Amino acid sequence: MTANPAADWTIADVAALCREHAIRCTPPSGGGSHWKVSDPTQRDILTIPNRRPVKPIYIRRLVRFVELVKSARDGKA
Repeated sequence: MTANPAADWTIADVAALCREHAIRCTPPSGGGSHWKVSDPTQRDILTIPNRRPVKPIYIRRLVRFVELVKSARDGKA
């Protein structure tokens, strides 16, 4: 994802990355269309629309979010 954020990424790819890093990835509820990505180490909640493909800006934000979580867990934040 880091090397090619403009690839044909799907929400399933986003969920898989979150699972790999033990980050919460919650599907839409109540008729919404945005998945919520969150972690106890972060104040912000990242929202990603359930469209295919996921736009590169959301992939870049997700990669940055994962980096921040990893950093916080390693004690570097």
